[in-house]
Amino acid sequence: MMRWLSEWWRGGTAAVEPASARDAARLAQLHGTSFAHGWGEGEFETMLSERNTLVHRLRLGRRIIGFAVSRIGADEAEILSIAVDEAYRGRGLSRTLLMTHLGHLAGRGVRTIFLEVEENNQPARRLYAGCGFMVVGRRERYYKQPNGEQLNALLMRRDLS
Repeated sequence: MMRWLSEWWRGGTAAVEPASARDAARLAQLHGTSFAHGWGEGEFETMLSERNTLVHRLRLGRRIIGFAVSRIGADEAEILSIAVDEAYRGRGLSRTLLMTHLGHLAGRGVRTIFLEVEENNQPARRLYAGCGFMVVGRRERYYKQPNGEQLNALLMRRDLS
């Protein structure tokens, strides 16, 4: 029992679970450190209250270290954002988060998933390709960086059925 408690306190096993309104501040913090244009706490609170939005948190022990957000429309969904705290990247946790999130989307009747990813973001592209996503299009100058640079996005798709 003490070993389990010690592992849980230090981090232990990763858990993917539904996020709640209580998580909004931490999710906003993670988003802000992961992307050039971070979403605020209010934006996460709104998403968490919408019936067509699915938000999962990735927890290690008592600490939230990642999240995935998708918006559902009929039998399709779009992954709006996925992030893992920089200190925990490269451990396969994002794959666990994404695959669990996809399973829950499938359970809600979603058959096709879309997402956009910055063309030069090789770690994200490897993650998505490794989880069965295929490039189906390209959006020129889709992402605008704080320095004014505009980066291309790839549109990716995965069928769940």
